[in-house]
Amino acid sequence: MDIYLYNTLTKKKEKFHPIDKKEVKIYSCGPTVYKDATIGNMRTNIFQDVLKKVLKYNGYEIKHVMNITDVGHLVSDGDVGEDKMLKTAKKEKKTPMEIAKIYTELFFQDLESLNIETPEIVCKATEHIKEMLEYVESLLENGYAYETSTAIYFDIAKLDDYPILSNLNLEEQKAGARVEIDPEKKNPYDFAIWIKAPKNHLMKWDSPFGPSYPGWHIECSAMGQKYLGEQFDIHTGGIDLIPTHHENEIAQSKGRCGKVPANYWMHGEYLLIDGGKMSKSLGNVYLVKDILEKGYDPLTYRLFSYTSHYKNKLNFTWEAIEAASKSLERLKNGYQIHLEGKEKIKEETIKELEKKFHQAINDDLNMPLAMGIVWEVVKQEKKSYQFAKLLEKFDTVLGLKIQNPVQNRQEEIPLEIIELIKQREKARQDKNWEKSDELREQIQSKGYEIKDTKEGTQVKINIAKKV
Repeated sequence: MDIYLYNTLTKKKEKFHPIDKKEVKIYSCGPTVYKDATIGNMRTNIFQDVLKKVLKYNGYEIKHVMNITDVGHLVSDGDVGEDKMLKTAKKEKKTPMEIAKIYTELFFQDLESLNIETPEIVCKATEHIKEMLEYVESLLENGYAYETSTAIYFDIAKLDDYPILSNLNLEEQKAGARVEIDPEKKNPYDFAIWIKAPKNHLMKWDSPFGPSYPGWHIECSAMGQKYLGEQFDIHTGGIDLIPTHHENEIAQSKGRCGKVPANYWMHGEYLLIDGGKMSKSLGNVYLVKDILEKGYDPLTYRLFSYTSHYKNKLNFTWEAIEAASKSLERLKNGYQIHLEGKEKIKEETIKELEKKFHQAINDDLNMPLAMGIVWEVVKQEKKSYQFAKLLEKFDTVLGLKIQNPVQNRQEEIPLEIIELIKQREKARQDKNWEKSDELREQIQSKGYEIKDTKEGTQVKINIAKKV
């Protein structure tokens, strides 16, 4: 069955034609390991993981490369400011390598929590300085770069077309509005591929240009070429990487070997928080551990991500996570019921449902549509082992571990709430209904719901009020 993918490079959905008929080569921009990865970052990683799973579902082998940026990513797109690794190292009073180790480990813990496969090749920038220097020297030899007193810059004027991913009109951009102007630059949009280190700079390497360190963009070009060759199939990342990082990767590759490195460029959209942007100032930066701490299975977030296409914005709310948690429970329970079912289903019915799911995932990873097919199977009136096995096949793409038992969400009720419940029970025993109602309202105002049953008073979190 044909696969169709939206290609940022051509601005259209295209039929997928791999370079090799058996193996698909993918490069993904990994984290800059100076802080925790947010759930927004994880949305991109889920999209990339689904892409791999869809390709495997279609019978392809995968060679997936992901970088770890542990040097070279400055705090500004304009080649100015501190390296993000150094800034955090100073703040936390650790070495840059200690910072890199901490946040790299946390990143892969998050991947594991979300059932995201580790790429076949994970490569650290600091372990590929030699390859980057060779790349820089090639660009200089080819006339696509020039040296100043502070850096080696890529000369965008040498390209026939720049930029080609974002389609920005550079002539209409105010000089200095988006990039800082170095007076030694030939063009304000020329970007640093190698930076000469100040005397006390912590992360630097010997080079023909003196003690120095790589620019952010050069690492992906060098490592992508080392492990995947001059041209590979797919390059992925978040939408924020289009106008700078990916644009400049393409420029560097054209400067060194005259080719765009990947045939298909795929980008995941932003995650919104309560309809707005995620930011520290708003106090709404959420991590995978925040989902865990509220008692949810992290795979709830993975299922939640399927409610919107990867190319569309997705709005995160705790109410939506609560709904996704219930959906995950229903999905797992539905699978278990089918697993024990005795009904015999026509093979044509199974094949038709599988075909619909296959068409959905092959249509640019249309997971909302695919989930519709999943629920169609779960809700079948006839309960059948055949449906359970079909759901297992679907889960090779979904990655929701539907065969694992449902994990009951544990809620720790604060002592304050327990005390209010006791007071209310006493009021009810005394038939002081007014006092009982007042205490119920007080409990509800603190984010908890209570229900009176024959077995006694039950209490649960009201996620809409509590969060």
